[in-house]
Amino acid sequence: MIDLSDYIEFQKGNIPLIISVPHGGKLECENIPKRSSGILGIDGKTIEFAQNLITTLQIIFKQKNFNVKIPSYVISRVHRSKIDLNREKNEAYVQQSYIAKDIYEFYHKKIEEIVLYNLKVYNHSLLIDLHGFENASRPPGFRDVDIVLGTNNLESFFPEEVPKKDWGKNFRGKIVQKFLDLNISIAPSHPRRSEYVLTGGYITKKYGAAQIPKSQAIQIELSDRIRIKDKELREKVLDALAQVLYEDLKNFNNI
Repeated sequence: MIDLSDYIEFQKGNIPLIISVPHGGKLECENIPKRSSGILGIDGKTIEFAQNLITTLQIIFKQKNFNVKIPSYVISRVHRSKIDLNREKNEAYVQQSYIAKDIYEFYHKKIEEIVLYNLKVYNHSLLIDLHGFENASRPPGFRDVDIVLGTNNLESFFPEEVPKKDWGKNFRGKIVQKFLDLNISIAPSHPRRSEYVLTGGYITKKYGAAQIPKSQAIQIELSDRIRIKDKELREKVLDALAQVLYEDLKNFNNI
């Protein structure tokens, strides 16, 4: 019997935040057949970014005189060419592979368990699904940005439609404003300009408010400039994102 924790790293924390990293793994897993369609490349350095974000957030809570505060996380170590955890089951892996099936189900079971735990303890859960993209590969004609947010048009934040005038009055809006203040390019933020916008994938939709009341989910896509090329920019983004998370989380009961 295989030990699924060799493939999926996870921890239940003590604040209502979950960080998911489905595409950062490098394990080639010779016992799992390679997928024949879809995107096969990994989102490089997303695991390292998640680990640094967790550490930065812990430091901020400590500086604010809280006891040790740790986000929950679920991180795949498996290469995306073998399993795409941000797809529905029938698209995520070669269906004949029982190992791939078990790993896939384990990843999603852990997220679901932590979401339900957060709702029980804090009456709220926030999931950040971390991804990466390459600036050079964005579609032609779109504004060059370093961060792209996906909430399925806010459906993963709110179960009912939100008027456009209120789109900025939530966690996504706070992120957008924070990075605009720092002059870090982010989308969506210019409604009258051609934006490179991603609605969010399977994880965001499955664990967002449209499916689970009071469970919010956001997909955050980071450019290769942030993740790989520009250390100063990466540190700036880490600190800013951690600050926004702290402000959003600090007032919840039981933390």
